[in-house]
Amino acid sequence: MAVKESMFLLLLLFFSQVDGQEAILRVSNGPTVREYCLVFNSSWSNISQSPTEAVGYPLVNLTSSQLCDASHVTPGSVKGKAVVVMRGGCEFSQKALVAQSLDASVLLIASNTDLVIPAANESEYSKVKIPLALLRYRDILDALKVFPQGMEVRLYAPPVPSFDASIIVMLLIAVFTVTMGGFWSGAAEKARQAAGPSSEAGDGRSDSGELSLYSPLKVLLFVAMMCVMLVLMYFFYKWLVYVIIVIFCLASASALYNCLDSLMTAVGCGTLSVSFRERSVSVRSLLLAAVCITLSVIWGVYRNDDRWIWILQDLLGIAFCLNFLKTISLSNFKICVILLSLLLLYDVFFVFITPFLTPNGESIMVQVALGPGAGGGKGGGKGVVVPADPTSSYEKLPVVMRIPQFSAVAQNLCMMQFSILGYGDIIIPGLLVAYCHRFDVWTGNSRRTYFISCAVAYAVGLVVTFAVMLVSKMGQPALLYLVPCTLFTSSILASVRKEFKEFWAGTSCKVLDESRKPLLSDGAAGYAGEVRNC
Repeated sequence: MAVKESMFLLLLLFFSQVDGQEAILRVSNGPTVREYCLVFNSSWSNISQSPTEAVGYPLVNLTSSQLCDASHVTPGSVKGKAVVVMRGGCEFSQKALVAQSLDASVLLIASNTDLVIPAANESEYSKVKIPLALLRYRDILDALKVFPQGMEVRLYAPPVPSFDASIIVMLLIAVFTVTMGGFWSGAAEKARQAAGPSSEAGDGRSDSGELSLYSPLKVLLFVAMMCVMLVLMYFFYKWLVYVIIVIFCLASASALYNCLDSLMTAVGCGTLSVSFRERSVSVRSLLLAAVCITLSVIWGVYRNDDRWIWILQDLLGIAFCLNFLKTISLSNFKICVILLSLLLLYDVFFVFITPFLTPNGESIMVQVALGPGAGGGKGGGKGVVVPADPTSSYEKLPVVMRIPQFSAVAQNLCMMQFSILGYGDIIIPGLLVAYCHRFDVWTGNSRRTYFISCAVAYAVGLVVTFAVMLVSKMGQPALLYLVPCTLFTSSILASVRKEFKEFWAGTSCKVLDESRKPLLSDGAAGYAGEVRNC
């Protein structure tokens, strides 16, 4: 019975609908129809949820007036009609009371600045009886151009489901990337073992260019650099954002090349080398490089076109994360614990604590991730903010996976709404998943017990993250849930299998499958015949 009740509550959570703050203005004259974005206060204005239920009103254009008083309006000219006036001059509530005194049925306020939720004192809410909403002035000009003979308007606000299917797509992308990145790292470790000890370097970097983090001091420096970089991005965003964009273009092109080259090698695709002046050039490498560079350049040129560029950004982002998980490895579980714990504190601090330290009460992490021009978020206590010019672009950091929300019809009309997940929420737990797979390789565990368990724990942690986000109706620092899920699962599994000592020591205490004795520590790499105890 409890299981059924829990499933029912989940269904209510996923498919329940909440009141939106964005609405749609449907303008028509005969067969011609146009729709525009509206922003309204759901506790102030009662707007229908569908166009069939909405009442149509003739629109009277009074954008030459701010309607702070009725002196410039002919009595009876707006009775039973919708009226549009300009923003400014007086409070929203005063405009609404004047329109109401003229017997207008709807008040639309045109704005040349960003649209915010119209608000007033609590005492004013009960006095206003007609719907009130803000719209872009440029939309009114467009409607007057399209409908020069007059127009009828209907206001409706489609309910926004609490759960959007884009979350499922994001979950699949994240789990796929972490799983494949961990698998690739383990496969590379197996290939190094097959190649013999000569393939490993003594400075933490292998011949293939892979880098291993084995020092707690290096981890501390790495996290400190991340903190400094995030603070610099917050204060100097408009300059540093272009540096990050250039770095992303270069890094993603290189990462995509490595991913595609490894994939083609795995499926047995030939290289077809061509000799030129005693030099051999791989045709496959040239073609792959051309494709990867072209895709990176296309993203760089069209990076602010939200209608479709998110597809290419996610593709490049997946390649970037996969290549990072294969290239950077953590040498033991101790390093994993230190790194993930520090980054958990880093995530929580910059999401939850920094709003108490910044002058506008905004989260440094959210502000940097979404960009200072991001609308539809909370900034400075203004609530929903819709740009006055939807065609204007602002630079955003390419550090998140983005999937458009499928059900937010009104919101997407105002501006594209996305479900997002930061690359760090994929890469950081992914490093632990990759370590688990390498440990399976070191111990000869053909069932990949650690790898599979940690990947499942990551998926569970991400589901918990999204569930909390839906319940709280606010973004969450995903590492707050992903780090405990993956660390505790790995620790418990190693303890149950009585391998925690070896799991903790990692590459400094590699074990043979038969003797279960340690091979070489990092400090004794030059003594091939010596065996040390952990």
